Amino acid sequence: MPTDPGCKVDLVVDQYGLESADPAYESIDDGLLARWKGTDDRTQMGYRSLTEWFNKRLLKQVYDEHGRDALGARVDSDYEALRSDDDLVSEEMVESLLADGIDGERVREDMVSYGTMRTHLKDCLDGEKPPQTAETEWERESLEMAREVTREKAERALSSLETKGRIDGVETSTVEVQIQISCGSCPTRVPFEVAAERGYVCEQHDQTHVTSD
Repeated sequence: MPTDPGCKVDLVVDQYGLESADPAYESIDDGLLARWKGTDDRTQMGYRSLTEWFNKRLLKQVYDEHGRDALGARVDSDYEALRSDDDLVSEEMVESLLADGIDGERVREDMVSYGTMRTHLKDCLDGEKPPQTAETEWERESLEMAREVTREKAERALSSLETKGRIDGVETSTVEVQIQISCGSCPTRVPFEVAAERGYVCEQHDQTHVTSD
């Protein structure tokens, strides 16, 4: 599959040895396309979500090479700190990485943007998504973004509580957020993915309410 040697995604893959960083596929490019298109029974991922997934694979690869713990939610929480808009938070993360011999500033600069990911998928890999029918991509991506925002805020709050000694085990735990859709006329409540797959929330009632857990 032809690629542009000047593409930042390709350069990062070569520089950090990420070609086989996706254990589910023969190459990371195969994995990126499959996750983007939603093949192999996967839920389609938007550019932003896929970019975050790629950057976290990069960070985990660096951790493995330098012997830094990458278990549990460590990579997720460190990634959010490294990319934080709060200068103090990001600087503290850079210092923490430096203690393990990792140039955090360089790693952050090498992470790709969602615009770069979009170009890589569509131009370098000639990727095309199958036509959408009843469900459009922006709807799924909007729900995914809402879930990610909720998860990020929850992780920050939990990390703060752990720092204050209010809760233990956050660093090695995983925060999961699910979009639930509940029927307004009975206790029926199902995940969004289930409702989307079968085409309804409740067989007996048609009014629904969306909630985040």
